[in-house]
Amino acid sequence: CDACDGKGSKNPNDVETCPTCHGAGQVRMQQGFFSVQQTCSTCRGQGKIIKNPCNKCHGSGVADRQQTLEVTIPAGVDNGDRVRLSGKGEAIRDGQSGDLYVEVVVREHEIFQRDGADLYMDVPVSIADAALGKEIQIPTLDGRVSLKIPEGTQTGKLFRLRGKGVKPVRSSMQGDLLCRIVVETPVNLSSRQRELLKELQETMDGEDSKSSPKKKSFFDRLFD
Repeated sequence: CDACDGKGSKNPNDVETCPTCHGAGQVRMQQGFFSVQQTCSTCRGQGKIIKNPCNKCHGSGVADRQQTLEVTIPAGVDNGDRVRLSGKGEAIRDGQSGDLYVEVVVREHEIFQRDGADLYMDVPVSIADAALGKEIQIPTLDGRVSLKIPEGTQTGKLFRLRGKGVKPVRSSMQGDLLCRIVVETPVNLSSRQRELLKELQETMDGEDSKSSPKKKSFFDRLFD
């Protein structure tokens, strides 16, 4: 309380030592053969009695106040990590305030998925780019980098970019970025694109062993 500087009284002379516990805050009670120590009911464990309480805090020495704090979030924090703000916790009379712990909850990202220090992302590529190969630009935490898609790349293929993940708070080892290829089937084709695909389809009929080895192996096992 700023009105009484946490003393709980208008005047420091209004604070007296509790006559019951003599300032200890606790009293000893005899119950048969046992001696039990309890909180003093006269001063409620404070050890002091206030004759003229402060009007703002009513003698408690603390007062509610709303405050907006600025928190610095270190790089690499993860779900459940806590940031400590010293002296911003609960206040007590004639004592130092406790600490405030801010627990971090990381929002999901529209591109990256985190697994420890590693990051995962889906990279959509067209059928033509997957079949013929292409060098594409992908985003990372440090900006765009080039990723070479080899000829004949299949859906689910993982490419690892070392050192492009997250650097954890408690470690100097930076994680990797793993790019998961997703081959997209084209939609809303123009008439010319449809003709070209039909031509490709016709040239591939009967050539499954060369152009689609997994497809041929699947149907061979099915027929067997």
